[in-house]
Amino acid sequence: MTRENIDPSNNPQLERLKVTKSDFETVSSVILDTLSYSYERDYIGYDYFDGMSSRVLQALPFDNKWVNIAFQEGIKRFPVNLRPIFLVEQRQNFKGTALFVIANCCAYDLTDDDFYKDEAVKLADWLIDNQSDGFDGFCGGHRHEMQQLREKRDAEVPNIIPTSFAVKALLTASRFEQRFEDYALKSVDFVQSELEYREVENGAKIKYQPLEDGSYYTLNGGAIGARMFVDLYDHFGDKEYLNKATKLLDYLTTKQTELGGWMYREPASASHLSMDNHHNGFIIESYHRYATVTGSNRYYDTLETSAEFYKSLLFNLDGSPNWEETSSYPKDIHACAQGIITFSLLGDHEFAEKIIDWTINNLYGGDGEFYYQKRRVYTKRFTLMRWCQAWMAYALSVYHLTKQNDVEQYYI
Repeated sequence: MTRENIDPSNNPQLERLKVTKSDFETVSSVILDTLSYSYERDYIGYDYFDGMSSRVLQALPFDNKWVNIAFQEGIKRFPVNLRPIFLVEQRQNFKGTALFVIANCCAYDLTDDDFYKDEAVKLADWLIDNQSDGFDGFCGGHRHEMQQLREKRDAEVPNIIPTSFAVKALLTASRFEQRFEDYALKSVDFVQSELEYREVENGAKIKYQPLEDGSYYTLNGGAIGARMFVDLYDHFGDKEYLNKATKLLDYLTTKQTELGGWMYREPASASHLSMDNHHNGFIIESYHRYATVTGSNRYYDTLETSAEFYKSLLFNLDGSPNWEETSSYPKDIHACAQGIITFSLLGDHEFAEKIIDWTINNLYGGDGEFYYQKRRVYTKRFTLMRWCQAWMAYALSVYHLTKQNDVEQYYI
């Protein structure tokens, strides 16, 4: 039986991987297997939005927005992986590499094996070598073009999300090489200059990426920017970073809906997404990080109501994720990973374990390979290096570290 034909929901080979409340050995094993799978492929693979890198598309004698969208969205949404057919290039992802840095640091603490420490340092150096050129400060973005309705975004255009995770990775790796913290600090220039950090009524805002025209605001981007400033404050102790984080979160608090979650963008009509799963997890994680570092109850009510919304409407009792507050499918691996992270950080390890259990029994192919999505009548049994592998390696690391209360050297 080939791996592609294995049904993870009915596979006796995977029964041994079912997670129980104290099954650290299983989680540790999956972390190491996932890192091994990724290392063997040099952390290179397909990605979520990579259809524009199709050599078939690039060979066309014209550039048309609707053709670009057809390739990009068709490849992303099709039930099987069309990327090999359309010659989509496999690449190493900037944000995925940041997640692998932290997961390798966790693996080093799990095993005391210098191999993982060396990998973390090597990957942190890769982040520095592959930061986006032509922009102020340290920053990074996706390594392929992206076609959107309003614009075509060039490869390597940085944004706050991968930049923030890279900062987290460099600060974590600075325990091995102090020089990494100097690059992390330069991210402040990027946010201040390129993302135009600015104070507004009720707080502060930043752009998601430098090319935005200001017609909308990406709410989770503001939260992740705030979390980055909290991480920098935690490491360097500069209260100006804490002040910026506070103002960014103050503004987001005014945008929380009555249900307790956040829309993807303001105005809501600027995106097809509603209150989707993993982006709301990003925001909750950011508020929790602020509370953990500062010891402040400033956002207690916001955090409490958003966590209840997240658990009751974006997840089911069995640990399976919903796509949005009104949509059960697709059940996406990124939502699983972010759920594991968020509930682990909130101290609800029992529910995090339910998500791990559901994920392993529905989206794990064994041998360190996680699948992309479970649809209503079929499962997309292929992996995306950043979206699946990096996120699950990082998520299981966060679960393990928080369960063991071993987070002192981590920015989580």
